[in-house]
Amino acid sequence: MKKAELLLPAGSLVKLKTAILYGADAVYAGTPDMSLRTQSKFTLEDLKEGIDFVHAMGKKIYLTLNLYIHNEEAEKLPQFVATLQELQPDGVLVADPGVFYYLQKNAPELKRFVSTQANICSAQTIKFWQSMGASLCVLGREVTFAEMAEIRRQCPDIPLECFIHGAMCMSYSGRCLISNFMADRSANKGKCAHCCRWHYKMHLRLKDGTVKEIEINQDNAKAFEFLLEEEFRPGEYYEVVEDDHGGYLLNSKDMCLMPRLNEILAIGMDSLKVEGRNKTEYYAGTVARAYRQAIDDYYANPQSWDYNKYMNDLYALQNRGYCLGFHDGKLTNISQNYEYTRTLGEWLFAGSIVEWQGNDAIFEIRNYINSGEFIEFLVPGTMENIRLILKEFEDAESGEITPRVSAGEGKKIRIRPQNWAQPVDEIKKLLPQYVIARKLQGLKGENKEMYERKKAEFAELIDNCPLEE
Repeated sequence: MKKAELLLPAGSLVKLKTAILYGADAVYAGTPDMSLRTQSKFTLEDLKEGIDFVHAMGKKIYLTLNLYIHNEEAEKLPQFVATLQELQPDGVLVADPGVFYYLQKNAPELKRFVSTQANICSAQTIKFWQSMGASLCVLGREVTFAEMAEIRRQCPDIPLECFIHGAMCMSYSGRCLISNFMADRSANKGKCAHCCRWHYKMHLRLKDGTVKEIEINQDNAKAFEFLLEEEFRPGEYYEVVEDDHGGYLLNSKDMCLMPRLNEILAIGMDSLKVEGRNKTEYYAGTVARAYRQAIDDYYANPQSWDYNKYMNDLYALQNRGYCLGFHDGKLTNISQNYEYTRTLGEWLFAGSIVEWQGNDAIFEIRNYINSGEFIEFLVPGTMENIRLILKEFEDAESGEITPRVSAGEGKKIRIRPQNWAQPVDEIKKLLPQYVIARKLQGLKGENKEMYERKKAEFAELIDNCPLEE
């Protein structure tokens, strides 16, 4: 069986290199004026360096031109396409049929991939795009596993891509107008304000037209609950929760299809996509490593494959709680997070090795670290970790020694050879440039309770929604 490609987002050059280091077969990237990635940190020079790096590693890179163009963007198409022709990526992600047609006529040498923004949910749509010359189609997040399997059966001779991990969007494959309405920022041009994750306050309108705030306090908070019931789903109640911070009505949990990865691989999906272009390199490296190992283990021995082996690393990431998206069919209220919009996790991004100066590791700080507190380096190519405890911290530039170090603009410390428990030559092989490290956050109280409850809800969702034979 042909091995599925693991595809990671690259929101910056560092994230690109980190994803490749930790096992991505390919990355996707874009520049603000060419795609939906308005927060991309790439310059044209970065893209050139990134493409050279990826190709030197024998991997692939895809660039995005997946905005839905208005007349003003249409006028810039020749410039955009000339840039793509200069960069020579391994594929171009497109959503707008007009852009697809323009590429077909003016840059036929570029492989055209149809973006998830095009809302592909059927074999018939795949066949249409294939007839137009598409080299790959990305399925919408709304596609269930049963539909995916049927699409694969009907369309055996075109590469197919699906999402396996990352944030979920409340709208139809990202085609959202809420942000336009609430903040005058177009989601379809990459400027989403994420209104679905804002907190909202409940009010009552009285018969005389006055509006009164509903006060939730310690005296009445446990006296009643607000429940929504949809007309055609009698008896299925959706809780509307409000606390001191407000209520979260449209806040989806994050997608995690690790528990269903073996089923996806078994039907022969070609590319497995991770969402998260605005996440840190810690996210890119952690997710890439977990899914890389899981994919390799499946192909080596599918009968004994067990998703639980890889979940600890995914739970180490800050998340809103995990769900299976639409994969098993109809969503339930368990897929929503009504309690909070922030992310929770037991670990934090401690920093990364940005370079080796001789036998000294230069480590960029991304969170505070106290004397005697351990940090854990994630070893690429394995699920092994190396722990390190520092009693004091040496500034990489000034040499100043401190008992505590905090993140700052480019703040770096120097880790000397004697700090490691292994010979430094071995450490340098295990922990090359761009290796990431994490530190325990130590959730407590309400946060710990919510975090454990989200894990339990995901376990319940997996157990209660077995795939049909």
